[in-house]
Amino acid sequence: MAVIYYDKDAVPDLIRSKKVVVIGYGSQGHAHSLNLQESGVEVRVGLREGSKSLPKVEADGLTAIPLEEAAEWADVVMMLAPDTEQPAIYEQYVAPHMKAGKTLMFAHGFNIRYGTITPPPKVDVSMVAPKAPGHRVREIFKEGGGTPSLLAVHQDASGQAKEQALSYAYGIGATRVGVLETSFSEETETDLFGEQAVLCGGVTALVKAGFETLVEAGYQPELAYFEVMHELKLIVDLMYRGGMNYMRYSVSDTAEHGDYTAGSQIVTEETKFVMNKLLKEIQNGTYAENWIAENKNGRSWFNKQRQMGQDHLIEKVGADLREMMPFVDPVTIKPGE
Repeated sequence: MAVIYYDKDAVPDLIRSKKVVVIGYGSQGHAHSLNLQESGVEVRVGLREGSKSLPKVEADGLTAIPLEEAAEWADVVMMLAPDTEQPAIYEQYVAPHMKAGKTLMFAHGFNIRYGTITPPPKVDVSMVAPKAPGHRVREIFKEGGGTPSLLAVHQDASGQAKEQALSYAYGIGATRVGVLETSFSEETETDLFGEQAVLCGGVTALVKAGFETLVEAGYQPELAYFEVMHELKLIVDLMYRGGMNYMRYSVSDTAEHGDYTAGSQIVTEETKFVMNKLLKEIQNGTYAENWIAENKNGRSWFNKQRQMGQDHLIEKVGADLREMMPFVDPVTIKPGE
């Protein structure tokens, strides 16, 4: 049975009594920093010398601090740099200052789960992981709401690691809607699997395959885009609000019939076999080893896949169509970015 915590379970003054440094100012970094500051927490943003994020940090009314000073100054260090950059940052800037009484925090368990960061036993190690991109964590907080989050404790040297993590979750607004207790391993393995099999890998492959099938059959690329990409948001929004039952309730009977007749032909037992293979590679560390090696070797394969994705016809057609629909607030990523 899931254990979920709310505002009433948190002690806000725990995190307000600490000096918190957030390492990195990307999607999650900016959201955590701003939300914490507005919750009455003394927070600074740890950045590399010459970081391009410095003007943004200052424009947002926050205080930046060099990485050389960050961990020494802070009582709580939240690691929000990219997963593959965290080990080097930790070893060079954080580890020398991990003294008894300090807390090392994460928003994803990757580096603890796969042993690329090994904190000393004298510090607390915990995680608060919002289940949304950082911009939504920030937007929803400003609206008075919060983002559901996961909480885990890897190491409890102080005897208060969970209470302090829960207080941190309060500071970013997560306890307004619920914080589910988990472990570093469970969060990491399910997160990676969800991204690969469904949310990113599965969805993008399915959309591209549907688009290519229609275009190769002679249909207009613009029409194919609307059918397999644009309308996807409408379906997902329905499921987001009321599950698959509400989606089926909301669409036509013909669409619902197509759901039942075609779905099991697209996602077959072979697909589930591959999903299980992906999960095993996440569990046994094969995926992590390959991704870490890819980064160490210059990301040549990764960069090639990124370029191919950006050059795909569906992206060219979609960019043109979205320019005609300003209400979707179109964003364009240039090839190579």
